[in-house]
Amino acid sequence: MKIILSLLFCLFIFSSFSQEHKSLKDYEPTGEYDNIHVLKIAEDDLHSTYIIWVKESVAEHYHASHTENIVVLEGKARMTLNDEEFTIKKGDFINIPEGTKHAVLEVTSHKPLKVLSTQTPMFDGKDRIFTERE
Repeated sequence: MKIILSLLFCLFIFSSFSQEHKSLKDYEPTGEYDNIHVLKIAEDDLHSTYIIWVKESVAEHYHASHTENIVVLEGKARMTLNDEEFTIKKGDFINIPEGTKHAVLEVTSHKPLKVLSTQTPMFDGKDRIFTERE
């Protein structure tokens, strides 16, 4: 009985550290959406990773206790970090330290903006503080 319990415990431990390999091109929205669609693709105590699609814009906000890193997978948009405005496009990397106000002002491509977003530490959705510039 001890051996069976030990094997089950080991199986549980190893399965909780499973790895996955999937092309980012394969991820598509799971249904229709108006402006923003978020799909969580990975998470542990140290991070949360999402694919986010944006058709129009994202209101200005900041994260008080999270750093966000974004890689643009598809599309083009105008974005702000604090008071700096710039254009983002496929292949761009954006580091957003905690406390940094950021927004997508306007998606300028015909197809939605698609980004890979990693938040550290794990993000539960509560640390998103909208500013007056919404």
